[in-house]
Amino acid sequence: MHMTNNGTNQLTPKKQEATKPAHSKFWVNAHQYFDRVFQTMNLDQTWRSVLSSPKRVLTVSCPVRMDDGRIQVFTGYRAQHNGARGPFKGGLRYDPSVSLDEVMALAMLQTWKNALVDLPFGGAKGGIVCDNKKLSVGERERLTRRYTSEVMPIIGPNQDIPAPDAGTDAQVMAWLLDTYSMMVGHQELGVVTGKPVVLGGSVGREEATGRGIMNVLRKFLATQNKTFTDIRVAVQGFGNVGFHTARLLDARGATVVAISAKEGGIYDESGIDIDAAGLYYKEQGVLTDFPGGDAITNEELLVCDCDVLIPAAMENTITEEVAPHIKARVVCEGANGPTTPKADELLGEMGVTVLPDILSNAGGVTVSYFEWVQGLDNYFWNLKRVQDELQRIMERAFDEVNAKADEAGCDYRTAAYTIAVGRVAEACRLKGLFP
Repeated sequence: MHMTNNGTNQLTPKKQEATKPAHSKFWVNAHQYFDRVFQTMNLDQTWRSVLSSPKRVLTVSCPVRMDDGRIQVFTGYRAQHNGARGPFKGGLRYDPSVSLDEVMALAMLQTWKNALVDLPFGGAKGGIVCDNKKLSVGERERLTRRYTSEVMPIIGPNQDIPAPDAGTDAQVMAWLLDTYSMMVGHQELGVVTGKPVVLGGSVGREEATGRGIMNVLRKFLATQNKTFTDIRVAVQGFGNVGFHTARLLDARGATVVAISAKEGGIYDESGIDIDAAGLYYKEQGVLTDFPGGDAITNEELLVCDCDVLIPAAMENTITEEVAPHIKARVVCEGANGPTTPKADELLGEMGVTVLPDILSNAGGVTVSYFEWVQGLDNYFWNLKRVQDELQRIMERAFDEVNAKADEAGCDYRTAAYTIAVGRVAEACRLKGLFP
């Protein structure tokens, strides 16, 4: 177990600093967005390093007995960025790309996201370096339980509440819940969100991020005197977020012309049958051979002919090389950090509206908040209440960002960051420093 507090430079040996960058591109991008907005705000500069530094980063080794009898050691992380507004909250991902820099950057984005939609949480993110698709069910369970036991000292319903992310799902959350509950000696529903409904999860959680994207996009289109029936949409990423986003938009009259998964996707200018594609992807694990359209690559999807582009896969997909070729007039970020700062500037110069991740994809953590509240109360809501409360919060957040953008004459990302960073900074100022 390796834990650091307030700073991470000591994680990189000094002799390596001259030969490779201290931090990954994604980490640098997350800090560029923060710095770009912070310097425009009239805030006390003495808090700048506090706001941009993780409070705690935990690195753990997770030895797991594999099905063939050998023991494999996996590396896991949990980063907690800023807890001034409440317990830490953020996802847990299983992916080969997971790194210390990635979870630190994602935890930072999660802090701003939670603050923007005014949830009483700080930001966190965790991950395990593994190829999720190559693990058997038993190996995934043993890995999840081992990771949970290793991060036990820093998680809990009043400390840090994990949730599903790339490569994890309700089943992984069920194992995490059971492991934690067994170790504390009682059922603790509030320790994790995104659980199966039968184990205290919330109805509507699975589709929540996609529904939040729909809510924000509908509000934005209304400012342009448009509705879903007026737009053609391309969705990159066909996991939980991408599928439900495409499904909900399709059901409300939007024409979804392109979808893709990791291996590639399909394009059909007349519209894709999303339900059929979802069933095919669930059975086959790929979209490339789906008969309902022409095969395209992920890169081709980003620059295809559409009105709204929704990058819902991973970070850094819209780069400065891709941005000039994008035909969409609106980019609605479903993934975390899909647009690099340089690409963001280019899109702005091109007149493309970007609905930023900390606004548009906050539906997932919002319903996670509902689930946390339900678990603490042991009183559960019906689907209509979940959907109505989600719509109210997402629309309120959009209205605040839209008003700030109009008032300051800035883009939506700058407006969203200004609101979010301001709220976290104010919480830090009021609390002060201990000791």
